[in-house]
Amino acid sequence: MAIAKAERLMNLALCLLGTRRPLSKRELRGSIEAYLEAGSDDAFNRMFERDKDDLRELGLVIETVENLDGDTGYLARRDSNRLPPITLDAEEAAALGLAAKVWQQARLAGAASGALQKLRAAGMPEAEDAYEVHSALEPRIPVHEAAFEPLMLACRDRRPVTFDYRKANAARPEQRQVEPWTLECWRGHWYLAGWDRGRGAERVFRLSRIAGKVRSRAGAFTAEVPDVVTVRETVESWAGETATRTALIRLRTGSGYPLRARAISVRELGDGWEELEIPYGHGLDAWLVEFGPDVVVRQPADLRADVVDRLRAVAKD
Repeated sequence: MAIAKAERLMNLALCLLGTRRPLSKRELRGSIEAYLEAGSDDAFNRMFERDKDDLRELGLVIETVENLDGDTGYLARRDSNRLPPITLDAEEAAALGLAAKVWQQARLAGAASGALQKLRAAGMPEAEDAYEVHSALEPRIPVHEAAFEPLMLACRDRRPVTFDYRKANAARPEQRQVEPWTLECWRGHWYLAGWDRGRGAERVFRLSRIAGKVRSRAGAFTAEVPDVVTVRETVESWAGETATRTALIRLRTGSGYPLRARAISVRELGDGWEELEIPYGHGLDAWLVEFGPDVVVRQPADLRADVVDRLRAVAKD
């Protein structure tokens, strides 16, 4: 940040924090030298709006107040911009530091680093970083999907969204209207859990299957948001991580290594085929379809029917 801009932001922050009543734009312009030097009212307004947004991004809580005359004023109350006493121990501080490192490849990197710096300035103890010594091990969460950031903000602000979504067995995407609850990462893939208004039920969406832009919609949520534990269990189940029973499949020899890694037992059948017993949870039918003619489902019958239906839908398209 340029020195001139940093000084301007500092002066604006001090003005907003030092006042007991809302200050108008005119009053702020007369109190800060850089604003007085603005060439025109339009230039000042653009500069002020940018500075106000930058301060809010840095964490300053700025209130916008309208007085009885209809004029708009601004102030930053000290009690709203003061952290409570920090009582984290060394282990808790280390956990926060590790969490901040996780986001280094995402667009949240700046926010995570900034939050950590504020906590340290407020007294959070410094923790030894094991990853500085063993640099070969460094946790990362990849975020490549364009849908991640708008969905993250929609989850935070409780805003409904619409997007085009392509199911695993569909050739073309269809529009979904969703009340987003939370984002979860499982096995390197991001999933959105939320309420699907069109289906009137809880649903989970894989971000890599979202096509085009995510658009926000006005209005409040119509369904109650469950607690975090329930949402995480739902994401885990819909991601295929929770197995409630087992399935028996035939697998062509030399293929399907991800299936072999999950197999409970493997039996040689001859003629280039093997029989595997694998955990059976939600989403297994879509996964098996990806292996095409190398997999044949033997049991249970409902899984076999689901796989056949998916293959027929793909064949029609």
